[in-house]
Amino acid sequence: MKEAFIKLHISIIIAGATGVFGKLITLNEGLLVWWRMMFATLILAGILYFAKKLPKLPLKEILKISGVGVLLALHWIFFYGSIKASNVSIGVVCFSMVGFFTAFLEPLINRHRVSLKEVTFSLLTLFGIVLIFHFDTRYRMGITLGIISSALAALFTITNKKTAKNHASSALLLYEMFGGFIGVSCILPFYLHYFPVSTIVPGMGDLINLLLLASFCTVGLYLLQIQVLKKISAFTVNLSYNLEPIYSIILAMIIFNEAKELNIAFYSGLGMIILSVILQTLSVTFQKKFSIPQQS
Repeated sequence: MKEAFIKLHISIIIAGATGVFGKLITLNEGLLVWWRMMFATLILAGILYFAKKLPKLPLKEILKISGVGVLLALHWIFFYGSIKASNVSIGVVCFSMVGFFTAFLEPLINRHRVSLKEVTFSLLTLFGIVLIFHFDTRYRMGITLGIISSALAALFTITNKKTAKNHASSALLLYEMFGGFIGVSCILPFYLHYFPVSTIVPGMGDLINLLLLASFCTVGLYLLQIQVLKKISAFTVNLSYNLEPIYSIILAMIIFNEAKELNIAFYSGLGMIILSVILQTLSVTFQKKFSIPQQS
């Protein structure tokens, strides 16, 4: 069990590193996502092929999963756009808005009541973002892109949850990566028309970072999560992943010395977001601990 918890926190650190790669890779956000999804598709397809576990699904299901992958690609484009327009800390803090959008979008899509508790916790996160946005005008573009990214992430999570009920996680990841790659390939010519670049081919440094991002932070992360879930409950794993933005910010401070770029408004807003995460974690833990099991 101790080994499983070590693997869990390694997986959270790896997940937190995705934002760092967004700063390290010099390609624009559209090309970054395009290369990431292409490499991830090839790597995962190769692993599944040699393991003789390559999933075969009806075309209708492949198209459905691929459509969800396009949502993921759009989320990544705005997420990395946010980081490039500001810094890693701003990008991951804005990602905390996922809970706020989920609290409203999920009831709307699945047609059930809005949870007052979820809205209350999410409003704390919203106030934290507003605090940063209002007092630190340097990062308004990055914050705006980050908020759009979190809305797309919420939409992806909701649709992915519905799709995941009928398919193995390996099939989901493979066809989502493939669908996202095809989707970005379709919009990339228009994207590059409005945001031109000197080259679409990554240099050696970018190529290495892209391969690390696709292999370790995408495919490797997925494989590690599978190992962890065999020993630890999904409930514990999901709660532990609330630490991801904190790990991202710590990594950014160590690698890019971002502490110098951040002011009291950022730390005040971050404090409200952390408070929201703590309260939500305590609430879910308390509810799970004292819930009455249904009689069969």
